Amino acid sequence: MRGIQKWFPGARALDGVDLEIRAGEVHCLLGQNGAGKSTLIKVLAGAHQPDAGEILLDGRPVTIPDPVAGLRLGIATIYQELDVVDGLTVAENVFLGHEPARGGFSQRRATTARTRELLRRLGHGDLSPHREVGRLSAAGKQIVSLARALSHDARVIVMDEPSAVLDSEEVVNLFRVVRELTAQGVAVVYISHRLEEIRQIGDRITVVKDGRTVASGLAASTPTDELIRLMTGRSVEYAIPRRPAVRDDAPVLLDVRGLTLRGAFRDVSFRVRGGEVLGLAGLVGSGRSEVLETVFGARRATAGSVEVAGELVRPGSVPHAVAAGIGLCPEERKSQGLLLDEPLFRNVTLSTFTRAARAGFLDEGAERREADAQVRALDVRPADVERPARALSGGNQQKVLLARWLARGCRVLLLDEPTRGVDVGARAEIYALIARLAAEGAAVVVVSSEIGEVLGLSDRVLVLSEGRAVHEGPATGIDEHRVLDLVMEGSAA
Repeated sequence: MRGIQKWFPGARALDGVDLEIRAGEVHCLLGQNGAGKSTLIKVLAGAHQPDAGEILLDGRPVTIPDPVAGLRLGIATIYQELDVVDGLTVAENVFLGHEPARGGFSQRRATTARTRELLRRLGHGDLSPHREVGRLSAAGKQIVSLARALSHDARVIVMDEPSAVLDSEEVVNLFRVVRELTAQGVAVVYISHRLEEIRQIGDRITVVKDGRTVASGLAASTPTDELIRLMTGRSVEYAIPRRPAVRDDAPVLLDVRGLTLRGAFRDVSFRVRGGEVLGLAGLVGSGRSEVLETVFGARRATAGSVEVAGELVRPGSVPHAVAAGIGLCPEERKSQGLLLDEPLFRNVTLSTFTRAARAGFLDEGAERREADAQVRALDVRPADVERPARALSGGNQQKVLLARWLARGCRVLLLDEPTRGVDVGARAEIYALIARLAAEGAAVVVVSSEIGEVLGLSDRVLVLSEGRAVHEGPATGIDEHRVLDLVMEGSAA
């Protein structure tokens, strides 16, 4: 890709990006949220048309008018936001748009057999091709997206944050698949904000900033500080900030007792004091997200209770939980947290409508003023409260969700994967914000697939395995290896 430019109304997303990918390599594409990575890979896939520049395949210029043409050329893209159809089966998703057919009729047996073969290749031969995708976890849907890419015999596979919804074992399996693909001559473009992954899987690195290529052909062993400087234009302190110890006499703000959700988790209990951060660690599917959703009232508990500052929260009632002072930033921010086509001010004020009402009617001016204050305080970019949430990068969308609950003044904040798909600069800001909220007396519960992040952010850690708590104690009293032992074995011994 040479000199790629792309304009959108009022903004230049790409301003002359170069990207050279070799057969059989893992080429890592790095940059902050909003740097232009997603736009660039959509140009490569045919989802966007470049306003200038050219794309060459095997040294010959090609035009990619749409994603179907891209697939025919052997270019497959696995987007960060999963693009599966929940109402279809695994096999129907894998071969969507290119089902094996004879005489105009679909060959279901052939589709099923080829899907089984692809799933075995991905190390998930136990996943039924007949399973409805909507019933799968986020990790399961990611596997389906990978199988779909492989079904096209792609020569170039673009993976946008592929490990974001995978646990440590599944990441190891993903890397195995990537190495098998590159050994067969397939080129893989790998996008990730987890720099430690780049070290493990990458061959070369291209860095983009503000829609321009600022470095290309870097070795995967390039020092972290240098990569961060290239991405941000400055040095970033990305370590988790230290916080003072929580006082023993601090009031208990969140008290969860014997919480059970049939089929997801059972008999989970914990308490969080004001000024304390509790981390929930566990594999994908351990019940950690479901615990947060049940505390928030998005799921109705089978048994148990939730109290905020000594007051019982009505089970299965989100309005009652919000009124009690609980806020939730969900794992899937686009599908569960944001109104993507609504402006930022409406997303921020979603939990504070009554404050912006006059005689029963919304005062949009008041909404805009309140949202603008929060957007600027959290450095959301661009700081345009009229812009639809869909138009923001992942890191800035996460900030909008946080702004919603800061505007509400929540006493209890539940954060599910708060740094997923977030660049190092925004990640440092989110770490600092969590520390600030705790310092101001909030009770914070954090779920993260990155065990180091859970341990670094938290005062105490609750480890979940197969829906039950197997350990609770100070974060300083346990390390990553012990957490992995617990979640793999499911034993508190």
